[in-house]
Amino acid sequence: MATTIAERESATQLGTVDVVQQHIVEIVSDSGEGAQTCGQMFADLCARNGNGIWTVEIIPAEIEPPSRSRAGASGNRIRLGSGPVTNAGDCADVVVALNEQVLYSRIDAGALRPGTIVFVDKTWAESPEEEIRVRYGEAIEDFGKRGYFVIEAPIEEECRKHTDEPRKGKNMWVLGLLCAIYDLDGESVRKNIASRFAKKGEGVIQKNLDLFGDGYEWALAHVERRYHVPAQKHQQPMVVMNGNQALALGVMAAGIEVCSMYPITPATSVSHLLASALQDAGGFVHQAEDEIAAIGFAIGCSYAGKTAVTVTSGPGLALKTEFLGYAVMAEVPLVVIVVQRGGPSTGLPTKVEQGDLLAALYASPGDSPKIIIAPATIEECFHFVITARKLAEDFRGPVMLLSDANLATGQQPFPKPQLDASWLSAPVDQGNWDKTVPPFAWDPETGLSRRPLPGQRGGEHILTGLAHDEASHVAYESAINQRSMEMRSRKLAVLQSALEPPKIHGDPTGDLLVIGWGSTLGCIEEAVDELRNEGRRVSSIHLRFLSPMEPGLKKIFAGFRRVMTVEVNYSDPVGAPFINSESRRYSHLAMLLRSQTLTDIDCWSQVPGSPIPPSRIAKELRRRMDLEGKEN
Repeated sequence: MATTIAERESATQLGTVDVVQQHIVEIVSDSGEGAQTCGQMFADLCARNGNGIWTVEIIPAEIEPPSRSRAGASGNRIRLGSGPVTNAGDCADVVVALNEQVLYSRIDAGALRPGTIVFVDKTWAESPEEEIRVRYGEAIEDFGKRGYFVIEAPIEEECRKHTDEPRKGKNMWVLGLLCAIYDLDGESVRKNIASRFAKKGEGVIQKNLDLFGDGYEWALAHVERRYHVPAQKHQQPMVVMNGNQALALGVMAAGIEVCSMYPITPATSVSHLLASALQDAGGFVHQAEDEIAAIGFAIGCSYAGKTAVTVTSGPGLALKTEFLGYAVMAEVPLVVIVVQRGGPSTGLPTKVEQGDLLAALYASPGDSPKIIIAPATIEECFHFVITARKLAEDFRGPVMLLSDANLATGQQPFPKPQLDASWLSAPVDQGNWDKTVPPFAWDPETGLSRRPLPGQRGGEHILTGLAHDEASHVAYESAINQRSMEMRSRKLAVLQSALEPPKIHGDPTGDLLVIGWGSTLGCIEEAVDELRNEGRRVSSIHLRFLSPMEPGLKKIFAGFRRVMTVEVNYSDPVGAPFINSESRRYSHLAMLLRSQTLTDIDCWSQVPGSPIPPSRIAKELRRRMDLEGKEN
């Protein structure tokens, strides 16, 4: 039987419920045990309850990693709070591990601290294999020495009361455990469970409900330390989704009717949602035979008059570069979504990195100016696709949207978008084209030109990737080549003239300005706020436009003694062997800012394969400011 809120308030229970403003929870298991599903459902419940959330999926690099291994850890991190949550936070407060070995992967990642409450499935203490029993016992002892508060829970034993396949039932039992620990009414979860398993029949639904209820009751009877994170009543309808879902919905909201792509982690789930829904919006998803064919197909659709989107990640971007140059030369509108992951080469397919900025800018023959934007939140993932489609058509060329694995899988609530007809592109113009106007009639000041579409009488022309003049005739004359280069580049300057300077988080003057881009927004601002509360004169800005960059940067930089970037891509650490002012390689944004503003921009970047915690950023900023203070 389910325990209602009223029954819980009147029942004799162990311990009390502590009110906390935020907590971080992790669920980790072997791949295939449902820890990710458990985390998603728990996060969804918290969000529907009114809590702010941010999630990070813990994904193994291999498709079928070995069981009971550090490399095989799979699961989810959920940070929940009373107010908005903008990043994954620092060390976990509560961790549920379905075996002790996967927990070590989280320890290696610095995700735990002394005092973290750790639930471990104690079934391994009674394994028929002596080696497993020994490793389990050693691990439990080690966890205690590290200062964790360890609770050995009979997860598999309890699950066997309801199913002969406990491996497939543990996630629902853990979900019940967490709902009880965090004082959440389970009725919403029960409805979610019934909906999720509706197609599998009443028997499966009831089995999962029983597993959930058993975990809930066990926690009420055995867990002394429980928590309540107060929720807020939202004044407007909210939605909860991850960044890839937001991108897919943004594609439909923008009126884009064709997505041409080839599957690649961590971008593939964008096309999964589109494949199930885009046809209802009048479009379709084309899965090409490879990345090159995918962008070629998209360019063909865009040329025909309907701007298309292609979705990829780093290795796919590498294969698309020649066609990207073609879209620049032919001035064909195109939206390219790149969900960044660790590199180089195959790199870290399931891990986060901001390593594709320079590739997006420069990985194409010759000068290939293109617009590059980077959303910083999951809500921006939705709206930036609409912006990208408009810019692609207005400026007649490819627009690249750089997301990353942190945004891709992270869940966050945001206000439900109110659909607007102005988001959609205008109907395809089939009227006659003025024959006196060439297909590339570049405005001498802006470089912009109106585009004739197939089917418009009088506008027929050959589309070429070769150097060409205004009439699209192949032309190798030096003056024509110079002028066409200038016109294509001029468009970026025109766009920049319409942009606003970035907003400063903090004061407009101080000792240190921190610059970020992409998904690092929340962790940078949280670190900056921590230092500001200590009385330090530090501020930050966050760039959304990377090509062209937002204006007014030099003026902003002039208000600070030092300026630096914080990024999730590689840079040489100061003081490393052979590294000096001449040999040091800077992080991507720092390199661009140094060249564009002629300002001495420093950088601090890390490539841990996971989001950088705010405390780690704050520690580095504090160290640098203290060091400068001593030097002065």
